[in-house]
Amino acid sequence: MTERKLQAIPLGGMGEFGMNIMVLRYGDDMIVIDAGMMFPDSELLGVDVVIPDMTFLVENREHVRGLILTHCHEDHIGAVPFLLSELNVPVYGTAFTLAVLENRLAEHELLKDARLHAVKPRDIVDLGPFKVEFIHVTHSAVASLMLAITTPLGVLIHTGDFKVDPTPTDYELFDLHTVAEYGKRGVLALFSDSTNVERPGFTPSERAVRGRFEEIFMAAEGRVIVSCFTSSVHRLQQVVDLAALYNRKVAFVGRSMGAITEIAHRMGYLQIPDGTLLRPADIAQVRRDRVAVLIAGSQGEPMSALSRAAVESHKHVTIEAGDHVVLSARIIPGNEKSIFRMVDHLFRRGAHVVYGQGGARPIHVSGHASQEELKLMLNLVKPRYFIPMHGEYRQLFSHAELAQHLRGVPPRPGALPWAGGGLEETFILESGQILEFDDRGARKAGKIPVGRRCIDSGSIDEIVEEMVIRDRQHISEDGIVVSILAINRLTGKVETPPEIVTRGFGAAEADDLVSRARDVLLQTLEQSSDEERADYGVIKEKIRADLKRFINKQTSRRPLILPVILEV
Repeated sequence: MTERKLQAIPLGGMGEFGMNIMVLRYGDDMIVIDAGMMFPDSELLGVDVVIPDMTFLVENREHVRGLILTHCHEDHIGAVPFLLSELNVPVYGTAFTLAVLENRLAEHELLKDARLHAVKPRDIVDLGPFKVEFIHVTHSAVASLMLAITTPLGVLIHTGDFKVDPTPTDYELFDLHTVAEYGKRGVLALFSDSTNVERPGFTPSERAVRGRFEEIFMAAEGRVIVSCFTSSVHRLQQVVDLAALYNRKVAFVGRSMGAITEIAHRMGYLQIPDGTLLRPADIAQVRRDRVAVLIAGSQGEPMSALSRAAVESHKHVTIEAGDHVVLSARIIPGNEKSIFRMVDHLFRRGAHVVYGQGGARPIHVSGHASQEELKLMLNLVKPRYFIPMHGEYRQLFSHAELAQHLRGVPPRPGALPWAGGGLEETFILESGQILEFDDRGARKAGKIPVGRRCIDSGSIDEIVEEMVIRDRQHISEDGIVVSILAINRLTGKVETPPEIVTRGFGAAEADDLVSRARDVLLQTLEQSSDEERADYGVIKEKIRADLKRFINKQTSRRPLILPVILEV
């Protein structure tokens, strides 16, 4: 690159939810903003997570000055272990974000060598030609940041995920003053979250859920069981506070719930009154009207704690008539079927199930800005160029339309030639497209190859290309195992003996494997309740997990396992 050229290159997160990652390049120096993952579509059989293809960064490893994280959500940090396994660059984020990341890095045995640097709002970090100031924003995750990045060509504002909450539960207000100061001095470009651009008005404050929760705690005669995104520490705090107020002990159930709450409590973000905490193993020893449970599994994941409790297969939590089960989270598109299947099981237990959102007393509020907050951000920053991000194409397009009200705004006296002088141009980018700035302006300047990498078994050693995944639907080097069951959907009874078909194994190996795998499958069915067997999502996941564990132990191979349930 020649001098005085600045490039913004999204490697993911444009036109899709998840896989958020942005590269900024000036000369040969690069910084990376976020490195997120997304969960696979239903057709990506055998895939656990999807991450962006980061070949561009690997090929330019010597030029990457650092990775900056805006907050702790998986769609922003989920791919960090995979990135650091290829290039060990310094990582910057709040202490809370880095603490959550440390758990992920430890799972991949990368923590020892990771170079993690905790930052606070108003800190400034110099990374080559980039000077990055961190600005506190309100969001559903605590300790979330916006970035003001000063470059030789001007200031770039990257909002991360945000909403403008005037009454945050932790009393840490959005630092709109600093944002406005940058707007007065002049901002070259604004990159802004588009998730909620289709929602009019303002996103309600996190405190808006308290009224509904109070009604539930007052009415509940049994246990109050609440499931929300585990990173929603503000929501967890409100439930803990109400539990203490209504003389209930609180238990945290589920691996992810336990991990996040331990970090939040240790770092002072989650306050738990003395005598309130209850171990999951002791839940059954306390009167049901004196217990509140915060449990993972708001999206109906088949093997999550709440899904297992809904079919009476959790060792610590049972659902009984009179219990209130609260799903305090939005339904992520694509999860509707599994969530409502779980809700049906909860109703069968006789529970009062509270779910859905909206209304005067919502049970969930979003962490993303709605239209009026997005307009406020545009009006405060008054960028020369605007780039919507974080959303599918319709959201990006709608956000671009929303920004057009800035066109033709007269400049302020004494400001830079283009500061506050109206929006010159809006760019809707696709992942891989290069947006280039120089002394003459901004333009799209080509595209680099991008894509997605599919991760099997959550291991950085098992990244498989999409073409290989398609091949694995028939046969692959590790083989394929198909278990076929006929189950009565009404009773959960197995109508015929299970069949197991293998491909990619030698004849003698396959005969022996099939015989022993059938025993494992029968044992899984015997240990499952009638409701689990009738719930195809749950029983498929149990079969897949048990067969995968058995075959890997016997052969050190990881075949694609496809449980097939024939409805009778």
